[in-house]
Amino acid sequence: MNSPKLDRIDLKILAQLQKTGRITNVELADAVGLSPSPCLTRVKRLEQAGFITGYGAQINLHKLGEFLTVFTEVTLQDHKSTDFARFEAKIRTVDEIIECHLVSGGYDYLLKFVTPGVSHYQALIEYLLESNIGIEKYFSYIVIKSPFIKTHYPIQGLFGEKA
Repeated sequence: MNSPKLDRIDLKILAQLQKTGRITNVELADAVGLSPSPCLTRVKRLEQAGFITGYGAQINLHKLGEFLTVFTEVTLQDHKSTDFARFEAKIRTVDEIIECHLVSGGYDYLLKFVTPGVSHYQALIEYLLESNIGIEKYFSYIVIKSPFIKTHYPIQGLFGEKA
């Protein structure tokens, strides 16, 4: 299916929905300068084309209790496509790994872990090392404080000029 070309109103809709997913269609239409019916038509088109992949709640983990965030650089022993596939398949099954990025530079992957504490993180790393998924080395960076975490992308800044 070919993706439809997005215009500035589509980008406004996406920007607004990622900030406030529970906004009513009437409020959304008003925010982007449309009447409700065409706005709803556009939202449905964006959903069907795969631009909108879901809606969900943003949870304040600090309200639930203590936790640890760790960024981990991972270097693989070998670099064949099967090595990357094996590694990615295994770490996909670890719930505490909430982000995985294949990167260029001095290591292969940047992982983001969220765990109850250091000992749990260490147990996960030992499990991964014993899983024979090709990890040569890793470096861990424990997050002390996160002054801010943005949960939305700067859609109009990234793509607004192209629309």
